[in-house]
Amino acid sequence: MDDLARLAAHHGVATSYQPAEDVTVQVPPATVRTVLGLIGVPVGTPEDVREKADSAEREAAGRLLPPTLVQWRGEPAPAALAALPAGTRLRVTLEDGAGEAAWDPRLPLGVHRVTAETPDGRTAGATLIVAPDRAPAAPERSHGLLVQLYSLLSERSWGMGDLADLAELARWAARTHGAGFIQVNPLHAAVPGTPTDPSPYRPASRRFPDPVHLRVEDLPEWEACPDREALAQLAARGGELRREVLEKGALIDRDAVWALKRAALELLHAVPRTPAREAAYRAFRAAQGQGLDLHAAWCAAAAGEPAERAEFHAWLVWLTDTQLTAAQRAAREAGMEVGIVHDLAVGVHPEGSDARSGPFHARHVSVGAPPDAFNARGQDWGLPPWRPDVLEAHAYAPFRALLRGVFRYAGAVRVDHVMGLFRLWWIPEGTPPAEGTYVSYDGEAMLAVLVLEAHRAGAVVVGEDLGTVEPRVREALARRGILGTSVLWFERDWSGDGLPLAPRAWRADCLATATTHDLPPTAAKLAGAHVELRDRLGLLTRPVEEERAEDAADTAQWLSVLDGLGLEAKDEEGAVRALYAFLLRTPARLVGVWLPDAVGDRRPQNLPGTWDQYPNWRLPVADAAGRPLTLEALTASPRANALLSAVREGARTRTAPPGARPL
Repeated sequence: MDDLARLAAHHGVATSYQPAEDVTVQVPPATVRTVLGLIGVPVGTPEDVREKADSAEREAAGRLLPPTLVQWRGEPAPAALAALPAGTRLRVTLEDGAGEAAWDPRLPLGVHRVTAETPDGRTAGATLIVAPDRAPAAPERSHGLLVQLYSLLSERSWGMGDLADLAELARWAARTHGAGFIQVNPLHAAVPGTPTDPSPYRPASRRFPDPVHLRVEDLPEWEACPDREALAQLAARGGELRREVLEKGALIDRDAVWALKRAALELLHAVPRTPAREAAYRAFRAAQGQGLDLHAAWCAAAAGEPAERAEFHAWLVWLTDTQLTAAQRAAREAGMEVGIVHDLAVGVHPEGSDARSGPFHARHVSVGAPPDAFNARGQDWGLPPWRPDVLEAHAYAPFRALLRGVFRYAGAVRVDHVMGLFRLWWIPEGTPPAEGTYVSYDGEAMLAVLVLEAHRAGAVVVGEDLGTVEPRVREALARRGILGTSVLWFERDWSGDGLPLAPRAWRADCLATATTHDLPPTAAKLAGAHVELRDRLGLLTRPVEEERAEDAADTAQWLSVLDGLGLEAKDEEGAVRALYAFLLRTPARLVGVWLPDAVGDRRPQNLPGTWDQYPNWRLPVADAAGRPLTLEALTASPRANALLSAVREGARTRTAPPGARPL
């Protein structure tokens, strides 16, 4: 191993990677050097590299303890403690500041500090994470809906779906169709500006929600506001936005919606709060601490406002938190076992409040993915990564705070690109995605924090583990009770003949679905409409005839599987029902129905690889003819009710797979 490789290995920077078992790709040395510099290890001459590599190895050899230790409840003590010299004294400073304790594998759950002192006077300290051995159990069997909230407009919403719509959808799905959960897109705070980036996966903050999702008329201050005429005018304009989308074919205009809601909220902010609401608001601010103060200050600055306006933005976060909590309460009261499944995006905007509120994100670099079978050039997502060294030095405090923020109002959390707990593909500024490299994180520590915070919230965790995933990652996630994600079209025997997997061959510990927001709706897939769409937009890299033939063969294989199982697929609607019936025959603990599939919508919500060529993240749910539907029309739709009734009936007859056990 050369000196650069030795130094890189010490800091978790890959100098090569394997996209396939029999393929090894070397990372350009320039990329390795740049990434080392980005994590505080600048390198110059070959002599400099050698000296730093030697120094890093000496430091590692002489270290008593690693920076972080994980004690899983009920499991043996960390190996690093067993390797300490005989007679070493261990003291633990507890997370709650209650004082010190002697080392004991039964220490209370939490993130503590352990100090070791050897008989010869050497000392060392480390972060000690004591976590349950598994995340909270998922239901053994449950079905639910997957929806992009902005796309779900009711007859009361102001041009895009809101949190009251979410609560109403949950009540209907639970009471009418026995649904156990509803998974929504990330509701994180967006970056202000016109136009706002509509993608929910590139937020300003993952810790705090976006007030654009508020149902402003449901706030107590609405009835108490003296300026009734101004509020009525704003509500009327909100209705106009809704009609433009539903009746005139306009796209969802997040900026226009927010302009109206912000104007209303400015009026409501001037209404004196009752003593009870003032106390609740102050308690929320105190609990959120400096993190909320920094976010609110950033919001004011980003909007070009004076610093004292930060209080308004903190108040907006509190209001949104209350309605998010109310939506989860409504879901559970309606009978849902899990309730709302919130989506945790993989990263944040480089100029957002999270990235600007501390040294925790690397600058001049973004994360993405290396080249693969679906994208020969690789992907650059434009999101700055956590710095693993800084996270470790701060005992993972920002990650813990982020998780607590999302878990506050969630029955479960879906972790986007869950592999990022272990490693991320870093792309230095000005470098093509294919010339990036992997940077490793302390996966056990990150996983322990996730399991600990999920336990404290009593929430299930689902990991989005699609794409290239190291076997060790899936094994670690399954061992700790983190569900995976299985999408029907990808579930094939890739190690053999490539044919669709039989239902019994699917894993049990997953959320199974037919499609996602990044894939064509099921009706579009069955008809090949997604191939025609990509051809019209010039996105194909092969002749359209080849794409059509391959896609048709893929679909035909699945229809043959359905026929072999006795699942009728006489027409498009029947085929959609049959595919979900197939999912219900797998051992998957959770089965999710993509809401647009229930009404035959053929338009993808997001078309990867496009920017302004396609209206990503701006389409309302529509019927098979492309006509937008209100929430009320959707819940009354014969097609939707037929599919969901069939799913409920299929769910009733499901049995546990041989050898399966609850998480």
